[in-house]
Amino acid sequence: MVHVNESAENYLETILILSRKRPVVRSVDIAEELGFKKSSVSVAMKNLREKEHISVSREGFITLTRSGRAIAEMIYERHELLTEWLTRLGVDPKVAAEDACRIEHVISAESFEAIKRHIGEKKAEEGRTQD
Repeated sequence: MVHVNESAENYLETILILSRKRPVVRSVDIAEELGFKKSSVSVAMKNLREKEHISVSREGFITLTRSGRAIAEMIYERHELLTEWLTRLGVDPKVAAEDACRIEHVISAESFEAIKRHIGEKKAEEGRTQD
């Protein structure tokens, strides 16, 4: 998988999340969601378009390309799983989500897969004890 910087990963993840909530995603929607200026988002969208992670229609509708979707889904999975893991460890859900947002960009694939396996094993154990 192509590595992109944390900012690009956040933008791609935001596009993925917004695309699940609404029929079309525009720069203004991303700016609103992230609390950024439209000009900053426009620069970022230009960079993502040049790297072929998004496509933008004439109407300004933003769509993830195959590579953009792969990156966005990887980051989103990390975010969701790390948030759940931290919450299950007793971390306040809001703090867990904020920490997961930082961790998701720097954790190695190896460490993330180990956490994922551990969580899966714990869920399986819990399922057996409830029977």
